[in-house]
Amino acid sequence: MGSAVVVIAVVFVWVMNRGTALIYIADEYGSATIATAVLPPPPQHISTPDAVRAIYMSSWVAGTPSIREPLVEFVRTSEVNAIVIDVKDYSGKVSFRTGDPIIEKMGSEEERVPNMRSFIEELHRNDIYTIARISVFQDPHVVAKMPEIAVRTKEGTVWKDRKGITWVDPASTEMWKYIIRVAHAAEAVGFDELNFDYVRFPSDGNMKNIAFPVWDGIVPRSDVLENFFAYLDTELSKLPIPISLDLFGMTMTNTDDLNIGQVLEKAAPHADYIAPMVYPSHYPNGWNGLSNPAAHPYEVIHFAMSEGERRLEAMRVLTASTTSPLYGAHIAELRPWIQDFDLGADYTADMIRKEKQATYDARLDSWMVWDPKNVYTKEAY
Repeated sequence: MGSAVVVIAVVFVWVMNRGTALIYIADEYGSATIATAVLPPPPQHISTPDAVRAIYMSSWVAGTPSIREPLVEFVRTSEVNAIVIDVKDYSGKVSFRTGDPIIEKMGSEEERVPNMRSFIEELHRNDIYTIARISVFQDPHVVAKMPEIAVRTKEGTVWKDRKGITWVDPASTEMWKYIIRVAHAAEAVGFDELNFDYVRFPSDGNMKNIAFPVWDGIVPRSDVLENFFAYLDTELSKLPIPISLDLFGMTMTNTDDLNIGQVLEKAAPHADYIAPMVYPSHYPNGWNGLSNPAAHPYEVIHFAMSEGERRLEAMRVLTASTTSPLYGAHIAELRPWIQDFDLGADYTADMIRKEKQATYDARLDSWMVWDPKNVYTKEAY
């Protein structure tokens, strides 16, 4: 244009399969060079064990061999056969290099685990099932990058919960698409299951001064989340690994949405596993007649999981009826999160065994154990 000379080089990449790609490079004169690039081989996944017994491992621990190796040895020598590892935690940061250009452009990657793929391969050699934990709508990083989809105060500032953490509007389809990219990256690096946490509307803050830039306030919260669950189910259906959804423990016994949008029956048709967080310490005093639920791990978990299983069995019956909206649907299995941390009571090995026994007595055989410090009561397993 005028006296300016514009030189443009364009690169086009067509992925032929997961092993190779054809790369076309066009220079400013229009000629093209063709080259073949070798892509990383597809991951080798482990099938989901009949009974999953998992512990949680933070991304910081996963990236610190001196701390993670004793935990891996504990898993190898105990009944534990799976590890849940943070891919995206409450900070919104993704814990490894994904190779995804959108995630990279967002600046989301914080390489806490520089060797994630080789670490997962090491776990696989020891027959340890790996689960990627992805925190969804609690995401300060995305809020900072895309404030237009952040949950806000009525005055227009960014809303924060009681811990000072910011949230994305759960109705934002932009966020939904971003989560799908994170999920694909987790599968590609070798994870055997995708676990989605914080799949809810925010709570635990000033709820009288909260506003949503996307959600219209008319569509029920539970319908918003049901649409998100259905979107996850559809978009990830071609991946060769299952998905699981973390729900509040009280979704097993409450039929309302707890003001956070979570309803068991609206989540169950869209996942392989539902993981209710039935930590006894998180139930209010007086729940089900217990003055201090934290001191009664067996009673809390047995009642909650029995009720949840009863409700899902009723849904499974409907899947066989040609007149039911659930005809032919797949209904998720239950796999609870139980606690190995002290809150409301000292959680000894005996207390943890009671949690596990309550799960078994509710006709379930899988569980996942949460301790934010990753320090487990080893004699309980």
